[in-house]
Amino acid sequence: MKKIVVGILWFCACSVMMAQSLSRVVSVEIVNDNNFDKVDEPVVIKLKDIRKLGFPVRYANVKEGQKSVACQLDDMDGDLVNDELFFVTDIKAGEKKMFDIRLADTKDEGDSMESSQRIYTALQFRDKKDKHPDLLRVEAPGSTNIFNDIYMHGITIESELTGYRIYFDERQNIDLYGKKYRRIELPVTQFYTSVQQLSEGYGVDVLWAGKAIGCGSFKRLVDDKPANWTDVAVRGQRVVTQGALRTVVEVYDLGVAAKGTAERCDVHQYYTLIAGHRDLRVDVKMKNVRDDRFCTGVQKVGVTATDSVRRGHKPEGFIRKDGIIASWGCDYPDMGKKQMWAPELIGMAVYVPTQYICAEYEDELNYTYGLKGVSGELHYYVTFCADKEEQGYHSAKEWFGSLDAWKENLQKTVKIRFLKK
Repeated sequence: MKKIVVGILWFCACSVMMAQSLSRVVSVEIVNDNNFDKVDEPVVIKLKDIRKLGFPVRYANVKEGQKSVACQLDDMDGDLVNDELFFVTDIKAGEKKMFDIRLADTKDEGDSMESSQRIYTALQFRDKKDKHPDLLRVEAPGSTNIFNDIYMHGITIESELTGYRIYFDERQNIDLYGKKYRRIELPVTQFYTSVQQLSEGYGVDVLWAGKAIGCGSFKRLVDDKPANWTDVAVRGQRVVTQGALRTVVEVYDLGVAAKGTAERCDVHQYYTLIAGHRDLRVDVKMKNVRDDRFCTGVQKVGVTATDSVRRGHKPEGFIRKDGIIASWGCDYPDMGKKQMWAPELIGMAVYVPTQYICAEYEDELNYTYGLKGVSGELHYYVTFCADKEEQGYHSAKEWFGSLDAWKENLQKTVKIRFLKK
């Protein structure tokens, strides 16, 4: 009888312990030692850097003093275990901020992960019933054309300021969605704005790339010109994270044929868009690459065979030695529907750290940097503005004049330090 009682008590005690949430509170200090303010500055906490954590983190609560801060947990490698905690903060020049972070393995009533949607991510199938189911990954043989089977023609991401999509075909061009107001719109317009929606103040596709490089598209470089990803064994797109504050998506080509060799390489592109930001970070990882002949850049918007000027805006642009390429111009966003859509005036730019630049090119359509990876990797940044924005840039002078500060903001990040508690 005593053994039975002891066994029951032991089982109850274990059940109580199993029901209790495992949690840990860590404190971090964020320091902005720059001479300029930071707005929506990204803060990334890698969970592996937290010593003796000892449990899988499924929920988090971030506080600055008594104020709750919106955050998200992200599984970066797809193993269903969260790897990073992410949030954004405004921090003035020379300011220090401290955040208390509670990490737990089960949901707590103090969980602050829910927040207003400041980022939108979509990878969807086109179907006959217009339901367009969400997907996490699409992969197809390189010889198969499923461009029209993917709704919005490719993976699509949006912040309050800008929207982007990357085509699911051999071009893999970055297309642009410009807005009048700072808000999330693509769940409504889906990149295919109607005349009625346009009259209500919604944004619209603002770029026609045609055979040009578009805005910051990552391309092969053949005969010193941008070339599409034509000879690949497999192409795919994947949603890595899809939270309210940050999205990371992947575009990849496996078994890419290299000129003059039977060997094939793999190329993975990762695109990150953050709440409150108009720019994309592009990270490229390459495997078995023998011929580092890649490129990125911006097209000359509004360049035509007849040299006609759209709405009186002559195309302008430049390539600089310090890693900035930019253009400003006006063109129809859909050449097949000129009667519906007026020409759109936009500015585009790319910043590439100089260690990845191996050449500069200019042709009739593009301003281009030749790129070379370092240890099989490289990264760069893409941004654009639309003249239609209420809070934006409305001339080439304004747009070009903003790019040095943009570059400096990217280069000079905040410092993150764990505090003992």
